[in-house]
Amino acid sequence: MLTEEEIKELKNHLENAKNPIFLFDNDPDGLCSFILLRRYLGRGRGVAIKTIPDLDKSYFRKVEEFKADYIFVLDKPVISEGFIELAEKQGIPIVHIDHHNVPKTEKAYYYNTFYSSGKAEPVSYICYKVVGRKEDAWIAAIGCITDSFIPEFLEEVEAKYPGMIDAKYKTAFDILYNTIFGKICMIVSFGIKDRTSNIISLMKFLINCNNPREILEENSKTRVFLKRYQEINRKYQAILKKAEAHAKGKVLTFIYSGDLSINQYISNALFYKYPDKLILCFFIKGNIANLSARWSKDVRTAVINAVKNIEGASAGGHEHAVGGRIPADKIQEFKKALLKEAEKIESQSS
Repeated sequence: MLTEEEIKELKNHLENAKNPIFLFDNDPDGLCSFILLRRYLGRGRGVAIKTIPDLDKSYFRKVEEFKADYIFVLDKPVISEGFIELAEKQGIPIVHIDHHNVPKTEKAYYYNTFYSSGKAEPVSYICYKVVGRKEDAWIAAIGCITDSFIPEFLEEVEAKYPGMIDAKYKTAFDILYNTIFGKICMIVSFGIKDRTSNIISLMKFLINCNNPREILEENSKTRVFLKRYQEINRKYQAILKKAEAHAKGKVLTFIYSGDLSINQYISNALFYKYPDKLILCFFIKGNIANLSARWSKDVRTAVINAVKNIEGASAGGHEHAVGGRIPADKIQEFKKALLKEAEKIESQSS
């Protein structure tokens, strides 16, 4: 968790921001972080970041378009030098809130639970602790559960909205895959995988939503993102079924392509079903393979070491969950290097 002083500083930044822009990672943790801060502050614009692996300078045009006086970057581990330079030139402060094990962002007000406490609570958890609005605990819980983290305030959410978590659980993924609240989490997850205008509609809905049950009710405000959930869920289930056919041996490798990249959701579901396997999912687009890797051991170290000697490859993430980009024609080279790194980690832990 952040320190008391860091929380105080963050609140001061929020209060000083008259027209902030919130640039957040294109996943539920990033989205819910923005919603929490926006509901608390009552002002500011939100923009989902879709570039990988960093926040590149192309997004600065949004800063200029909205005439923002403050930039908040949420749940995005790396900000490009080009973006930082543009902000410096215009004298716009950057507040970077993150939870990944990466080098600190220089020339920004930097807040990261990994450095503050050695833990890596989701950014939605951090933002909830900063704003302290108990009525918004369910929003923070969506961000946390989808990021495989059970917050201590989940019991308060269960008490306020009985029947939402309608199955026994030990892990966040038990909630995600087996409960009504988990369905709500997935609706939000898939709702972000849409064109910009529909993502904006989802953001506006969540900014004004006062009860998680409203997300399940089909009406003029929810129709678009509920339809999107149904469309993606059908594809997701079909892709997942194909991926499960590769569940042989200690390593599950699945390579696919198409019009929809949902790598993190496929790899999470596979990891939930096969917790003892090393999960490697590759989504191919052109000559780029987007990687999502999961493992019960230190997959972050294994993947980062494996991409070091592969030109054009990059990776980052958490101890048990990593994302990356690899040239598609280098997948086998990467996998060979990764398995060597995995063997080293297994021998060290035995």
